[in-house]
Amino acid sequence: MDQALDEELAAAHKQNRPTAQVLQRLLEIEAVSLIERRIQRRIKESKLPERKLLADFDFKFQTGIDQKQIMDLATLGFVECKQWLILAGSSGTGKSHIAKALLLLACQKVHSCRYVTASSMLRDLLSGLADDSLDDKLKAYVRPQVLLIDEIGFDRLEQESSRNASLFFKVIEGRYCKQSTILTTNIDFAAMGEYLGDAVVTAAMVDRMVHHAVIINIDGPSYRMHESKSLNRSPREKTTKHK
Repeated sequence: MDQALDEELAAAHKQNRPTAQVLQRLLEIEAVSLIERRIQRRIKESKLPERKLLADFDFKFQTGIDQKQIMDLATLGFVECKQWLILAGSSGTGKSHIAKALLLLACQKVHSCRYVTASSMLRDLLSGLADDSLDDKLKAYVRPQVLLIDEIGFDRLEQESSRNASLFFKVIEGRYCKQSTILTTNIDFAAMGEYLGDAVVTAAMVDRMVHHAVIINIDGPSYRMHESKSLNRSPREKTTKHK
């Protein structure tokens, strides 16, 4: 920032610009710098484990995804409307990549965001029950403008406690019709009762999750398997393929 200001002042002096014009330009530089700092702070606070981009996603390979629909979601209109997004499908189909990319875009629009896996969130909330910090921990998941709960159904550690369903419900209920939420899952809604250990509470939770939500079911091959095969293909195979 200081270097940019020094360069602008030097250029203004050399070009003999009017003082008012110089001040206007300096204010513009400061405003851009302020926004960039806010964006970086939002990304850090989101706890995103990696920065995924939609530009890096191979839509030609994963034909089970409607690229136009995803690019429409990238405008973040669903965030402004406090709408929810559910990405469902088998492991490796690209759910998390798309979800993380959308969360990064939300950070870049200076929305308050938070990333967490379902298992990590439940472990955190269970620890809050143990040390009477549950209310504070719930706020961390209820307050952000965009919350991404990743890998619902992926980690069976969630079944260790009978309180899982009620804790998950508290987060969903706290955000329902108030903030935008992105969910990724590799199990269908009918299986979530068994997954969380309480069919009645889970049914009420799922009812809120799907209400006014955009639901995308990805039916396609494993993107990870595709990348693995590409990386492990012999040099001869790669040469033959590109002839």
